[in-house]
Amino acid sequence: MDEFKNIVQYQTKEYGCIKVKLAEVLERRGITRNRLRTLTGTKYDVIDRYYKGVSVEMADLDFLAKVCYVLDCEVSDLLEYQRPEHK
Repeated sequence: MDEFKNIVQYQTKEYGCIKVKLAEVLERRGITRNRLRTLTGTKYDVIDRYYKGVSVEMADLDFLAKVCYVLDCEVSDLLEYQRPEHK
């Protein structure tokens, strides 16, 4: 069990975070949030939340699958683990 890190006593800054890159992907492809709403059938406020990368505490796997399907991309194109900055 020693090969695993215990995160129970850590804070977010110590174990990193997940960056949502939907805005970058859409901008590179020239697709608006409204167009993505039409293509996926997802509510605009859900898309906007992922686009801005705020208030995304839990990933909606159904939403991510829809986006990957319509944009023909991988989940790793939309989400990125960012390691913590060490002291």
